[in-house]
Amino acid sequence: MTGPAVRANSLSFEWATPAYPARVELHISLDGPGDLSTRMYDQIRAAIVAGRVQPGQRLPSTRELARRLAVSRNTVGVAFERLLAEGFVHGRVGAGTFVSATPLPYTDVRPATSPLRPRPVWDRLYEPLVMSDVHAAFDFRPGVPDASRFPYSTWRALLTEQLRPGAVGSAAHIDAAGVGALRSAIARHVGVSRAVRAVADDVFVTSGSQQAIDLIARVLVEPGERVAVEDPGYPPVRGVFTAHGAQVVGVPVDAEGLVTDALPDGVRLVYVTPAHQFPLGVAMSLRRRLALLAWAERTGAAIVEDDYDSEYRYGGRPLEPLHGLDHTGRVLYVGSFSKVLLPTLRLGFVVAPPPLHDALRKAKHLTDWHTQVPLQAAAARFVADGHLARHIRRMRAVYAPRHQMIQAALTGPLAPHLQAIPSAAGLHLTALLPAGGDDTAVVARAEARDVALQPLSRFGIGAGGPQGLVVGYGAIPTDRIDEGLRRLADCLENGPTA
Repeated sequence: MTGPAVRANSLSFEWATPAYPARVELHISLDGPGDLSTRMYDQIRAAIVAGRVQPGQRLPSTRELARRLAVSRNTVGVAFERLLAEGFVHGRVGAGTFVSATPLPYTDVRPATSPLRPRPVWDRLYEPLVMSDVHAAFDFRPGVPDASRFPYSTWRALLTEQLRPGAVGSAAHIDAAGVGALRSAIARHVGVSRAVRAVADDVFVTSGSQQAIDLIARVLVEPGERVAVEDPGYPPVRGVFTAHGAQVVGVPVDAEGLVTDALPDGVRLVYVTPAHQFPLGVAMSLRRRLALLAWAERTGAAIVEDDYDSEYRYGGRPLEPLHGLDHTGRVLYVGSFSKVLLPTLRLGFVVAPPPLHDALRKAKHLTDWHTQVPLQAAAARFVADGHLARHIRRMRAVYAPRHQMIQAALTGPLAPHLQAIPSAAGLHLTALLPAGGDDTAVVARAEARDVALQPLSRFGIGAGGPQGLVVGYGAIPTDRIDEGLRRLADCLENGPTA
């Protein structure tokens, strides 16, 4: 009785045909990553590409390869099917499988360079942060919510329902503006929670708030026109307007928000975060909000109001958004689900006045046709069934103690080294370093102690801006805050320690 076949990890085949009487060697190794079919496919393809096997050469049969390598014929067949599908080989009934003629030389080696170059503007834009690359034990990065508290089971059930035949989420295509149920749900939600006056037709669903800004830039801003942004402010927004050819100018921010008296002439659009300025955390005073609306009416400019994390407020009455105070239709209200749900869902929206509806719909269609339909349909149910409101209430109760702990530390033990900027909302707090401080050096020392946070200077336009630390509390568990702040205090006092 014979035992099972022993697989050969590496074999060389030599064979000849009447057309090619010289014997040709094909080496196949089964060692390495990937499934067996893929390994065979890669090596036969490489032999063809390198010219070791010539056009017209017959390959060994699937039966022979399977026998010699001690694998199933099915495994070899899958590799051959891929080669056939991609045109590297062709079959002749009753004769076998042959290497196809390649009219042009082909190589697996990629070109070392290329004559193609991006437009110069792309060399001037900031390097994007890859948030997933940070794995600090004490994660104080701003703008990162607590993903462990997301209602995964509820969301999974809603999403699964939308992937069934006949559900809204299974539709091939929809209105570029978004799924109607989600647009209606968003209009109701921001109407109740933020006093935004909108109907479903005013809402355009986007792939995150960043795309909302991009669509607005496409629709409203001509190359060369001036766009005003907060300084310090959110770099990706500046990047969008710069990439579209706008002349971006920074406007300073003080304790009352954007300094409206500093707005330059000839501005087509201004971008602001009035409820919780990013990154300083201040709220725009009513006096400034009214002044900004009057300025827009006087100059004919548009206002983009980014209300990115105002759902989380821990004291005082909610501030009425600019959109609620606007009586002339100059404010576009941008919102996001990234801070209240998960950033990876990439769901945002813009509430726009009617004259912009057609253009925004066209811009969205040209950009990506529409945001994922199953995702939108699941989000519509999530909002309409009250899950969103309940989740926000739960998370507000989670974030409030974290906010209080960090605020107490900034105004207490850390006060000799940092000047806290008062803030009662959002997912981060900001504090200024004394004159002559170097926030990038502090952040680097903190990183060495397994503490992640952001330097305030990263968000300024040019050099010479304020130096400070932006401390988030969405991603760090409450029971790790004290130790993380203790390590930060060591960095501020003594520099790096062993």
